[in-house]
Amino acid sequence: MSDSPDKRNEWRAIFYVQARVAILFVPVVASLLIIATLAGNQRKSVPDAIDRTVTGSVR
Repeated sequence: MSDSPDKRNEWRAIFYVQARVAILFVPVVASLLIIATLAGNQRKSVPDAIDRTVTGSVR
């Protein structure tokens, strides 16, 4: 890699773009992980024998 100022400025610009993209995606990924953990806590390994979707009038 040469030590020319143009080459250094190119690499610096690429790094700044990558840093900006990372800053945008970190909160998105973090919020998706929080939503996934909160939604994962309500799963049941064994389904209920009673169908909760049936209304009282249909029974």
